[in-house]
Amino acid sequence: MTKFATFKEYLTSYLRKELAGNLFYHGFHHTMDVYSYVVEIAKAEGVNRSDLTLLKVAVLLHDAGFTQTYIGHEDVSCEMAKTLLPQFDFNSEEIAQVCGMIQATKIPQKPRNLLEKILADADLLYLGTKRFKEVGDTLFEEMKVYSGLGNSAEWNNIQKKFLEHHHYHTDYCRKTYEPMKQKNLKKIISLIDKGQ
Repeated sequence: MTKFATFKEYLTSYLRKELAGNLFYHGFHHTMDVYSYVVEIAKAEGVNRSDLTLLKVAVLLHDAGFTQTYIGHEDVSCEMAKTLLPQFDFNSEEIAQVCGMIQATKIPQKPRNLLEKILADADLLYLGTKRFKEVGDTLFEEMKVYSGLGNSAEWNNIQKKFLEHHHYHTDYCRKTYEPMKQKNLKKIISLIDKGQ
């Protein structure tokens, strides 16, 4: 087994066990969705094999911090990367890159290079898909638990503001997912206009 395969096996097993059941959005399923989006975007952006491996490592770790904290989970994920990855033969330069990618998922997103842009886009890709409502509803449920969010009118206003300020960072996502994101924004605005 490659060092990545061994790491993936270890971390997926850890996440399945340790992520809380009321992480309706940030559960293991989210990590796996983002994993497949990263592969899709990386292919379109022409990323080489070793960079793709680092991207996959970063995806698996990017929300691992939720096993310990809700606020500031990216910093915890990065600390986990520094502790865990040397055990799987990743060097300090690779670990620094992985931490950069994890931090690029922090809101507001400020990715500094292509790999960071890819993970940042993959993390919020659902905004520009037909699954926007379905996935958004899971985040609404999670925020009710973790941040005391009240009703759907409040949630729709949060979503409107978020969609208006969000932008994709890679050419591929701008071309492929921005048009649907704009449609999703129009749907939210129409709900707000109806007082929902």
